[in-house]
Parts: sequence; C-alpha cells; structure tokens
Amino acid sequence: MHEQVNEKTVALSIKGAKLTGRLLAKAMRAFLKRAREPTAKHGRQSVKSLTKHGASLTNIEIPGDDIGTFKRTARKYNIDFALKRDDSETPPKWIIFFKAKDNVALEAAFKEYSKVALKYKPQKPSMLQRLAKFKELAKSVAAPVKNRNRGEREL
Repeated sequence: MHEQVNEKTVALSIKGAKLTGRLLAKAMRAFLKRAREPTAKHGRQSVKSLTKHGASLTNIEIPGDDIGTFKRTARKYNIDFALKRDDSETPPKWIIFFKAKDNVALEAAFKEYSKVALKYKPQKPSMLQRLAKFKELAKSVAAPVKNRNRGEREL
C-alpha cells in the first residue's frame, strides 16, 4: 500500500509570500494543464518541429500534384513527416522529410502509395477534361425554340 502512494506523488514547488488555497489551486491547475499537453507532434508537421524530435532527417521526392493519397497512407502507418513543394519544375515535385527511424514504416507506406497511385491514376480523367467534354455536349444540343406568338390562334 505504501509503495502505491509513493508512485503517485508529485513534487510541486511554489514561490510566494503567503500560501493560500487559491494559490495552491492555481498552481495545481497549471501543472495539470502542462502535464496533459502532448510532448511531441505526430503525423504531418513543419520541418522545424520535425527537427526538434532529435532524430536525423532524410528526404524523398515524389512527382505530381496528388499528395493527398500519400498523406492518407502516412497517417495509416503513423509516420512523422514534413512536406515541401518544389515549384522549380512542371509538374511540381513534393519533397517529403521524415525521421530516419521511420524508414521501415515509410517503405511499407510507399509500397501501398505506389500501388494506389498507379491503380487509380489512369482510370479517372481530370476535372478540366470532363468539363470540356460537357461543354462540347452542351454546344451540340439545340437550344429550345421559344414561341413568340402567344395569344394568336393556330389553324
């Protein structure tokens, strides 16, 4: 019983002229608020916050604009990563920074990402192509003829 009590004790030091109940309650609230905050971010983050983790970073380039598929697979494999867009080429490339210790999980995520990207890419035409197709269809359909002779009898 005594060991269980020792495991749950917390040292809290307060600097003040007079120790009141309000001061103690305020200090405990501040302590509990700080204790609940997560110590490190997970998932997508900035390069700066990724370097704060202390692990060495590596990067990989992905061509194309479809980065959403990669984000979904990275979330699935719990990879901490940062994205940078390189607009020097057309189409732009994405540079993905990740921690070196996530290398095995990243390989599995890339296998799944490439499988999904290759499977769905050729089947679905872009929105602009579909819009152009519907514009041509709208031009080919004849506009309805309005009858301006209202009120006159037809024989």
